[in-house]
Amino acid sequence: MSGVEIIGLGHYAPERIVSNSEIEARLGLDAGWIKRRTGIDERRYAANDQALSDLAIRAGDMAITRAGLAREDIGLLLLATSTPDHLLPPTAPLVAHRLGLGNAGGIDMAGACAGFMYALTLADSFVRSQGVTVLVIAANILSRRINEAERASSVLFADGAGAVLLAPSARQNSGVVGAHLAAQGAHYDLISIPAGGSRKPFARDLDASETLMILSDGQAVYSKAVAMMSNAAEIALRKAGVTAADVTHFIPHQANARMMGTVAHQIGVDPDRARSTVAMFGNSSAATIPLTLSMSAQEHRYAPDDIVLMTAAGAGLTGGAAVFRW
Repeated sequence: MSGVEIIGLGHYAPERIVSNSEIEARLGLDAGWIKRRTGIDERRYAANDQALSDLAIRAGDMAITRAGLAREDIGLLLLATSTPDHLLPPTAPLVAHRLGLGNAGGIDMAGACAGFMYALTLADSFVRSQGVTVLVIAANILSRRINEAERASSVLFADGAGAVLLAPSARQNSGVVGAHLAAQGAHYDLISIPAGGSRKPFARDLDASETLMILSDGQAVYSKAVAMMSNAAEIALRKAGVTAADVTHFIPHQANARMMGTVAHQIGVDPDRARSTVAMFGNSSAATIPLTLSMSAQEHRYAPDDIVLMTAAGAGLTGGAAVFRW
């Protein structure tokens, strides 16, 4: 069985910058409140004429171009998103088509903030078992699911996309060397969009606010996400046969700066090894890890045998972590 390597990284953030001052004025918050609580300075929102597929294509195209790979050599596209172009059909086949991936399968994966962890883990397995190259894109347009009257979602969420291109490697010890995926359905309703699914379908008398995001208990979300991310990371490290001291790059889900710092402290990762984009790009759910992985590559170049630890948790609750040997 071959190893797996990342041969291309990509990212895309929409052009519109939304500052904290704009949101603080709308919600009646003191100047500086958002920065103090979240570590976020600004975030990006998609243009009115942009759909999820438009963001995903930009990130995917960058990863493929950087790799210099022929597009017909890509065998599968996994698209991690909670905000597809449509409920039906899935968005991945459209993204694959527009990227020119004529030989690739394509499927959407709805894993909320942990979607990239699930997609990366499954992609690694597919590369190993089938010997083909897999493109993983995580993208979201959360600005259209924010309830502008609700503080919890308004201050955090953003739009963006990130991509990784995985290929077989002759180095058998490269790729995902330890992973743990988790779910806690007992906390299913902590983060939700109440309407639009089969439980509460669209109807003429549906209040539009029911199609927007609700965080029912912010403190519970914080504590349970920290626990899930920390536990998953510790298990993944054990499975990989490494320790927190061996981690070269720590890239957690960019939920907010306080959560990221708490998780790093709990698992014992050196803060200098943490990579972050949350201050300038906010929380784009599943997209934050691959976006950060790509954006950090120039300043913190990845070298063979580097240990990259990634961990995330989000709605569902779903979570997971992976140790990737570069």
